[in-house]
Amino acid sequence: MSPTILLILGLALLFFGGEFLVRGSVAIALKMRISTLVVGMTIVSFATSAPELFVSLQAVLDGSSNIAFGNVIGSNIANITLVLGVTAVIFRVKISKQTFTLNYPMMLLASIVFGAVLYFFNGVPVGVGFLFIVMLLLFAWLLILTSRKDNLKSATEEDELLEEASHDPVYKSIAFLLAGIFLLKFGADFLVDSTKILAKNFGISDRIIAVTVVAIGTSVPELATSIIAALKKEDNLAVGNLIGSNIFNILAVLGVTASIKEINIIDAKIFTFDYMWMIAITLIVGLFIYTFSKSQISRKEGIVLLLIYISYLYFSLS
Repeated sequence: MSPTILLILGLALLFFGGEFLVRGSVAIALKMRISTLVVGMTIVSFATSAPELFVSLQAVLDGSSNIAFGNVIGSNIANITLVLGVTAVIFRVKISKQTFTLNYPMMLLASIVFGAVLYFFNGVPVGVGFLFIVMLLLFAWLLILTSRKDNLKSATEEDELLEEASHDPVYKSIAFLLAGIFLLKFGADFLVDSTKILAKNFGISDRIIAVTVVAIGTSVPELATSIIAALKKEDNLAVGNLIGSNIFNILAVLGVTASIKEINIIDAKIFTFDYMWMIAITLIVGLFIYTFSKSQISRKEGIVLLLIYISYLYFSLS
C-alpha cells in the first residue's frame, strides 16, 4: 500500500477512533453517575488526547522517539497558533476567569518543566513520566475544585453530544469504547509506519513530518470542534479549552508513554528548534491573555497566531 494512502488512512482511523472513544467513555461515566462537570473536565480531555497518546506510544515502542516528541510539541504549537488562530479570526475568543487563574499558569509551568527535563536528561526518563502523571492528577483535582467553586457548567458543543451519548444502551457504549481503542491502535500503527516510509523516501527527518503532518492530523478533532463552535457563536468556547489540551499532551501523553518506556531525544532540533518555538508561542499567548487583550483573543491576534504558525512551518521545512 502507498505510504500516502497509509498516512491518510491512519489519520482517518485516529479521527473516528477519538470520536468513538469520547462517546463511549463519557456515556459509561455518566451511567456510573459521575457528574457531567467531572466528565467534561477530565475524561473528555483525556479522550481527546488519545490520538496523540496512541501515536506517541507506538512511535516509542518502534524506536521512533522523534515522532513521539514531534507529535506532542507539534500538536501543542498547532493548537495554539493554527486552531486558536483560525477560531479567533472567525470570532473573538473569550477568555474565562479559570484560564487567567489556573489553566494558563499550569500550561506555562508544564512547558517549563518539560523543557528543563529535556535539557538535563536529553529526554523523558521513566521516573519523570510518573512525575508528569502526578502533576496531571493534581491539575485535574484543582480544575474540578475550581470549577465547582465558581459553579461553572460545561456547555460546549461536545457536552451537548455527551448528554445524547448518555442515553445509549450500556452495550452500545462499550462497543463505542472498544471500537475507539481498536481504531486508535491501528490508526497509530499506520501513521507511524507511513511517516517513517515518507521520511525515508523524501530524504527528510521523521521529526519534520511528525511536527507538521502528524501534529496537524492529531489536532484535527480540536480544529473541527473549534471551527463548528465558532460558526455557531458558542461564546462558552474559551481559550482555556485549547490550553487544557496542551497540558494533557505534555503531562498525559508524554507522562503515560515515558512511564512505559523512556523517551530519548535522537534529533537535537527537538529541543533547540521545536521546543523553543513552543515555549516562545506559549509566552506570546500569555502576552495576548494578560496584556494586550480585554478578556478575549481578537481577530488581529488570531491573524498574528496564524502567521506565526506559517513561519514555523516554513522554517521547519526549510
